[in-house]
Amino acid sequence: MNVPAKLIGFGVVLAAVFAASLGVGAAVGPISGTGGNGEHGAHDDGASGKAADAADGSTSAGLDTEGLAISAGGYTFDPVATVVAPGAPTAFNFRILGPGGAPVTRYAPRHDRELHLIVVRRDLAGYQHLHPRRAADGTWTVSLTLASAGVYKAYADFDPAGGAPPMTLAGDIFASGDFEAQSLPAPSATATVDGFAVTLRGALTAGEESDLSFTVAKDGAPVVDLEPYLGAFGHLVALRAGDLAYLHVHPEGAPGDGHTRAGPEITFHAEVPAAGSHRLFLDFQHGGVVRTAEFTVVATGASS
Repeated sequence: MNVPAKLIGFGVVLAAVFAASLGVGAAVGPISGTGGNGEHGAHDDGASGKAADAADGSTSAGLDTEGLAISAGGYTFDPVATVVAPGAPTAFNFRILGPGGAPVTRYAPRHDRELHLIVVRRDLAGYQHLHPRRAADGTWTVSLTLASAGVYKAYADFDPAGGAPPMTLAGDIFASGDFEAQSLPAPSATATVDGFAVTLRGALTAGEESDLSFTVAKDGAPVVDLEPYLGAFGHLVALRAGDLAYLHVHPEGAPGDGHTRAGPEITFHAEVPAAGSHRLFLDFQHGGVVRTAEFTVVATGASS
């Protein structure tokens, strides 16, 4: 029996999805994105100028408005299955197919991992930053728990070995069941997570490099012993509301470089091309636990 879906804001997409019912809950199937080759915020592809590593070790990045394709540049994000049951851990398996269609088995490690997997529901709820394990045959596996029903976007962020440009490929994952979208949280300069208070200073201006500084505190005291996580004291992912355009950028400096402090402040340089609402996700580690502080920021300036 098909369960009717409450699809506020996603009616057009899931009307097609539910037409292919699997007979359990609200049945769903894959929809590929549109766009071209994506990239990680720590790299510069030369032609686009989306990202650049400055001489002082800081990283600047522009929002990747093209990192929404399931296939680009001869590479394809290839999930084994795209329908999962919400609320329970699922072994999510996928491959990256290279030119010629064979699974990619060689990658250029970046920030301590060969591949980063970002998963978020299309209403920008349920964010996860995951690191799958790769088998010798090129199959990636990660334990994935989608807390509630809905359509999720999964971003595979990686560097193929052999000098190919960095890539971001994305595809949809569907969690069966009744779904009611959440409104985007109101903009705020402060976020709390597990007793940590994170304060954002700075603003996004479309078409310009923006400085964003996050200050981490706990129990009213600044946190000065942040721990390195994936080679940095913080990682920032930005997603644009509406089309989920993607940015992954790393902060100024690096642990052990002789001048970068372990908190309380983490500073990033980022650029977005258009005005509008963005959701920011800051990962940081303390006491061996990675936490994510979430913000809504409205970029000002001319839209493009």
